Amino acid sequence: MNSLYDEFRVAVHSVWTRRWLVLAVAWGICILGWLAIASIPNRYDSRARLLVEINQILPDEAQGGRGPRIDQIRETLTSARNMEKVAATTGLLPAGANDREKAGTVAMLQKSIKVVPQQDNIFEITSSIAVGSLSDADNAKLASGVLDSLITVVRDDQLRGGRMNARESLKFLDSQIADREKALREVEARRAAFEAQNIGLIPAGAGSPAQRVDAARAELSQIDSQLVSAQAQLAAANGQLASTPQSIPGGGGVGGGVARQQLAGAQNELSAMRARGLTDAHPDMIAIKSQIASLKAIADREGTGGGGGIQNPAYASLAAMRAERQATVSALSARKSQLMGDIAKITAQQIQNPGIAAEYDRINGEYTAFKAQYDKLLAQREQVRLRGEVQTETDAVKIELLDPPSKPTSPAAPNRPLFLTLVLLAGIGGGIGAAFGLAQVRTSYATAAKLERASGLPVIGSITEVVTPERHVERRKKLVWLASGGGALVGLYALLLVAEFIQRGMVA
Repeated sequence: MNSLYDEFRVAVHSVWTRRWLVLAVAWGICILGWLAIASIPNRYDSRARLLVEINQILPDEAQGGRGPRIDQIRETLTSARNMEKVAATTGLLPAGANDREKAGTVAMLQKSIKVVPQQDNIFEITSSIAVGSLSDADNAKLASGVLDSLITVVRDDQLRGGRMNARESLKFLDSQIADREKALREVEARRAAFEAQNIGLIPAGAGSPAQRVDAARAELSQIDSQLVSAQAQLAAANGQLASTPQSIPGGGGVGGGVARQQLAGAQNELSAMRARGLTDAHPDMIAIKSQIASLKAIADREGTGGGGGIQNPAYASLAAMRAERQATVSALSARKSQLMGDIAKITAQQIQNPGIAAEYDRINGEYTAFKAQYDKLLAQREQVRLRGEVQTETDAVKIELLDPPSKPTSPAAPNRPLFLTLVLLAGIGGGIGAAFGLAQVRTSYATAAKLERASGLPVIGSITEVVTPERHVERRKKLVWLASGGGALVGLYALLLVAEFIQRGMVA
């Protein structure tokens, strides 16, 4: 324990004997450190909270809805274009600045402004300003001024941006529509010229040959089903008519030759079917022949029957119904024959002239594609026009200030009182450390015991320093000087603290 105490006393003595070195090193470290701290400009922070509301009356497919639109606004808050406008508004960027100065100022503002989302449509914006060429009051004013300018710029951009975007979109769509219309007219002219050059080789009708064949086959399938149904209904009518008497007993009416008239009509229809080329095995031919046979039997009965009855109303009604169904069957059969002839004709033309058919299909396909694009662009233009009118009449994007930019009254950084104190302690510690280190380098022995341990020889004795009155006075005078030097260092530290707080009070 005594050895530790002796070592401590030796260390303190070695530092005390070099007390002027301690004072000089402390002054040097403190002056340099305090100058470095003084060169750091105070940073002032200002905060604001924004609420962004999207009034989406019409759906916006291009921007994808409300959420992506808010994200886009947040990401473009600190864009280079906005930062350049803010710099020009706040005076950070003088008039006539070159590109390098603009880039530097924009980069400084982008680094100084931070946007933190708090909710889906609420943002906190923070500006941290520390311009060395400006005073603390100017930096504090600039911190809130940057946010005021940024909010104004964003509001103006959103107000003008929607309308400008609508006008630019309309202009772009108009040019695209004009191009598609020109291309569409060119294709129409080529198709008309191609049809004129190959008249007779291209079947008339809308669409390509392949499309017309597909449409004819689809209609033919429907005609077949309708024809089967009509023939079944006609057969039922024939059966009912065959089982219904032409006349009923009555007061001397004459059944006047209805069957013969129907027979003549059926025979005319049979002749027409044969003229169209239908064979006897065709279902329509079989049905009409059966009908003619039944009508002949009825006509024979009309010729030989007596005149003691009146015409049966049910028979007349069934005859009219049968005639109507016969007409339906005949019309469907004629349409079926026509469709089959059209399909055969188009197929034959495609086989005989495959190149012409392929070219015509290609031209029609090109026309269809251009027409679809043209119609789609027209629909998009109308939607953009309506959206532009909505944005003109209402604010599509509304930005509200929940919390206006705060007015900073004290710097956020650096913490000068703490730094000044740390520099003072570092200066004192550095001085003591320098003195102790120098004592370790120089070979001297403060006590007889230390000399004895170092030399390995016994120390007979030691001579105590005798201080004369004159020496004592001189030591006291140097001690006063040392205290004055140390007090001046502490006083300078206190003066810097007072100046710092006074400067903060001036900003407030």
